[in-house]
Amino acid sequence: MEKRAYKDTVFAELARISGALSNPRRLEIVDLLAQGEKTVEKIALETCMSVANTSQHLQVLKAGSLVEIKKQGNHIYYRLSSDKVAEIWKLMRDFGTSRIAEINRVVKDFREQKQILESVTIDELIDKMEGGHVVLLDVRPEEEYLSGHIARSISIPVEQLLDRMAELPPDKTIIAYCRGPFCVFADDAVALLKEHNYNAVRLEEGFPDWKLKGLPVEMNA
Repeated sequence: MEKRAYKDTVFAELARISGALSNPRRLEIVDLLAQGEKTVEKIALETCMSVANTSQHLQVLKAGSLVEIKKQGNHIYYRLSSDKVAEIWKLMRDFGTSRIAEINRVVKDFREQKQILESVTIDELIDKMEGGHVVLLDVRPEEEYLSGHIARSISIPVEQLLDRMAELPPDKTIIAYCRGPFCVFADDAVALLKEHNYNAVRLEEGFPDWKLKGLPVEMNA
């Protein structure tokens, strides 16, 4: 093979990956699947798309070797093909937030509307957990918690929080986390907790970020 043909072939194959990620809906799907495997119906519900459109996006991601399928009975589950996919998404996300001012403006404006003016990083969380004065609250859907969660965290999905708030100690800081920086579950949870006089902040990152750092996780599924 000549040098030009060799390079054209290699870069064309790599471009399939970047092409698969060049759509906001598909990026959202990758962010969602970083929490654990899901059916196409569940992905469609979470992303507010039709099942048909969701299936098309998943096929593009599959063609780019970013997702794979698992058959279980009559159901087909989609999952990321590797933790490397979550790493690629994290690199894109972190680069975007560091270089594109519009992303930070939108996030800042959204959180200010909910009066979420404070967050903690993973490193800050580790220090706080060692002191024993915080409760780590996973506010994602229960199936995501069961698929994997930060060790020693408790699960109260955000839609159940109002009814189950009494389970949380009022004398400790509640640190709520969800899927990642762009997930709003933690923002909603912190806003609700503050309304009821809890000292609450959100974790800036999400469970996938914690997992990618090689920090302790637990699984119940």
